[in-house]
Amino acid sequence: MPIQITLIGYGAIARDVIRRVANDPQLRIAQVLVRPGRRDEVSADIGPGVEVICDSAEVRADTSLVVECAGHEAVGTHVPALLLRGLDVGIVSAGALADPARYDALLSACEKGRSTLTVLPGAIGGIDALAAAGEDLDHVSYTSRKPPLSWSGTPAEATHDLAALTEATEIFAGSAREAATDFPKNANVVATVALAGIGFDATRVSLMADPEATGNTHAITAKGPRFELHYTTSGAALPENPKTSALTSASVARALRARRFGLTL
Repeated sequence: MPIQITLIGYGAIARDVIRRVANDPQLRIAQVLVRPGRRDEVSADIGPGVEVICDSAEVRADTSLVVECAGHEAVGTHVPALLLRGLDVGIVSAGALADPARYDALLSACEKGRSTLTVLPGAIGGIDALAAAGEDLDHVSYTSRKPPLSWSGTPAEATHDLAALTEATEIFAGSAREAATDFPKNANVVATVALAGIGFDATRVSLMADPEATGNTHAITAKGPRFELHYTTSGAALPENPKTSALTSASVARALRARRFGLTL
């Protein structure tokens, strides 16, 4: 019997995840959780075989993994209740954990529900090594480089004429907590790096708008007395959403395949 999966959200990431696992006989996207006003629209688009629900209480008890693909608000609205029910959850919107109260509430829900919350690596590589070295590091910095218009709809619009930029320009410099809070749709990778390494307040972040960039590039530099790590990940954005790396949905698909029986790397 295929493993049952529920996705929270039905945007560009969720649709690409569905496409990536559609032919895997061991996985079944059984449910998609969306806002009430989208039920009819999503039901018509997704077709038969996938139940469209609007309340986390409707998530099936036999769900192997729930994956959030919908943003920070969805993490706060749905994930605590699912964890309390004992359901394992993976999240893409790691920036939601920059809020200390939400972070504590999620950990408490995991403990009470005996469930697991997994932060999916999303658009960046090297997170396994960064997490392994974390306690031995004393410096971690992260730089994101994207085409200028990828920063549309963010605070950068108030400080820069994004369409007129002719050279690479730093649009933000500060802590990972500030970046994850101010750029929630663009900087979830920031939170993943912070959680794996030395924390939200110690991790330094630079966000760049680069007219020469053809995709999204993420670079980590981490140093300590025993390790020095340098990772750069570059990739195209999802065609439906230029703010999101195509590697994000690939990362979710990998997490789903990890729920199957057999070898997973």
